[in-house]
Amino acid sequence: MQRIKTIIMGAAGRDFHNFNVFFRDNEAYDVVAFTATQIPNIEGRKYPKELCGNLYPNGIDIYPENELENLIKKFNVDQVVFAYSDVPHEYVMHKASLVLAAGADFRLMGTHSTQIKSNKPVVAVCAVRTGSGKSQTTRMVSKIMIEMGYKVAAIRHPMPYGDLVKQRVQRYASYADLDKNECTIEEREEYEPHLDNGVIVFAGVDYADILAQAEKEVDIILWDGGNNDFSFYVPDLLIVVADPHRPGHETRYHPGETNVNMADVFVINKVDTANSENVIRVRETISSLNPEAVIIEAASPLFVDDPDMIKGKRVLVVEDGPTLTHGEMAYGAGWVAARRFGAAEIVDPRPFAVGSIARTYEKYPGTGPILPAMGYGDAMIADLEKTINQADVDMVISATPIDLTRIIKVNKPMQRVRYELQEIGQPTLRDILKKKFDK
Repeated sequence: MQRIKTIIMGAAGRDFHNFNVFFRDNEAYDVVAFTATQIPNIEGRKYPKELCGNLYPNGIDIYPENELENLIKKFNVDQVVFAYSDVPHEYVMHKASLVLAAGADFRLMGTHSTQIKSNKPVVAVCAVRTGSGKSQTTRMVSKIMIEMGYKVAAIRHPMPYGDLVKQRVQRYASYADLDKNECTIEEREEYEPHLDNGVIVFAGVDYADILAQAEKEVDIILWDGGNNDFSFYVPDLLIVVADPHRPGHETRYHPGETNVNMADVFVINKVDTANSENVIRVRETISSLNPEAVIIEAASPLFVDDPDMIKGKRVLVVEDGPTLTHGEMAYGAGWVAARRFGAAEIVDPRPFAVGSIARTYEKYPGTGPILPAMGYGDAMIADLEKTINQADVDMVISATPIDLTRIIKVNKPMQRVRYELQEIGQPTLRDILKKKFDK
């Protein structure tokens, strides 16, 4: 039987997962290439032979996505699988149109083909968009489950930007593990808060092997989703976070709308800083699509070490990178803190941007006058440090979930912004989790 020649479009996450669980040992298919986008410096590599199984002794090449049309013709491709997240529906169909015009089929893979069943209970936290507030929601869930007497592991959506063989299964129990694995800023932003709460973190490339290791150590698996992707594991409870700062996105982005349709529980976050009409609009939309789901409203109140230090200062605001880039937010918690605590001016960092940071602004022109904490490698981290240090400001307000001074040397005073989930009214996550999982 002639094998179906396949290209997988991805961004070093969902693409590798779909390959591992569906295509790797499937003799009906021949995956001739991956393409890569969204994340810098991941194209031009190979998906290594050590992770490919017996059908791919030479590994699989990873190409830039802009070569897709030529690759379809070069390899006489039968189908293209779209496997990355947090993009508008219109964007997906533009890609589909390109693929169809080149002669191949266009495919999206669902939960039956890609989700793995655990032998432990799974709570999954996903979202409508990047930057909705998954992290603080996941942290609250882990605290509640620990209070209930369970040992919990957070399995984080993949961010494998280095040596994929070494990153097959990663286990983090301390900051030393982060240093040993040379984690990027993006990885540290997701892992450090869990470690601070005493939660083991697993991540990597092969999520069947990752799950098998986590199941040996814990009672509950907590899926900590990335972007607005859906869970790699079959959830016993699916919590989906929505953002009223971006009303209408519940039905306009892939695969966020998939999460909306599957959710058991919605958390409408940031109701303290969003327009009340937008909160109502989001509630009405998700209720119409998924009327059986429970809806919780929540705030993400801000905390800084010394608010008085911000008053009257000219400040540079640093925010979580992915939220500003493909998350399309023009501001975040740092910007809100600067305004709330009386900064005299939020200084535009773009005139001071160098190297990869300047190129990020060119690629994502919708980013506002704030600095995305991009750090996918040593060169990008160095560019971030130089951009901050040459900015003409009195101080830096950092709203990334980590202490940037552990990664870079900053020549100005810095105030960190922290935020935790605070539910408003009833029911609460504790009510729901106790009802579902109480011993």
